Amino acid sequence: QVQLAESGGNSVQAGGSLRLSCLASDIRYCMAWFRQAPGKEREGVAQIRWGGQTTYADSVKGRFAISRDNAKNTLYLQMNSLKPEDTAMYYCAARPDCSSAILVAANEFHYWGQGTQVTVSS
Repeated sequence: QVQLAESGGNSVQAGGSLRLSCLASDIRYCMAWFRQAPGKEREGVAQIRWGGQTTYADSVKGRFAISRDNAKNTLYLQMNSLKPEDTAMYYCAARPDCSSAILVAANEFHYWGQGTQVTVSS
């Protein structure tokens, strides 16, 4: 069992930046960030394999960066140039491994945090 705890969500204006963190009880997994807006399905944002390979959703490429500090058991999501459509609850998730070529679907992830809210106003 892996425990995940997200933090860093906030309300910002469009064009602003936020950094989300996810503290894991064990980070020796493929880690990912997902988001879910009201009335929408949970969607993958970015994932990072144990070896550091990253994959991003097209909607966030060039604006978001996923990283991990294995010594601190912490996953990060740096979000820049935020847009109102980035507004959502953001979740971190873990599974044993991921393809480096595609974002793995939410139902394939085994462990989830409780989420942190990001609100971007125009």
